[in-house]
Amino acid sequence: MTELTDSAGHLAAQPSPDWPQASGTSITDPAVAAVLARLETLPQSPVADHEAVYNGLHDVLLDALNAEPGDGGPAGNPATGGGA
Repeated sequence: MTELTDSAGHLAAQPSPDWPQASGTSITDPAVAAVLARLETLPQSPVADHEAVYNGLHDVLLDALNAEPGDGGPAGNPATGGGA
């Protein structure tokens, strides 16, 4: 059987480095912290689901940016994108 990669290509089959954790950063906005907390489960999710996760996070953050200051974000719950 013909090898599709050269001997240096073996690095692609190695496990990825540890996923960066947002918990150690100084995030002062609770809405942003709640959304970033949803990223902690991303490494355990199938890669095929990553696009949907990122799209959902994008939509929640966009709603928070478009919200009037002091109204609590999208329907009062920035972590879920709605439902107070």
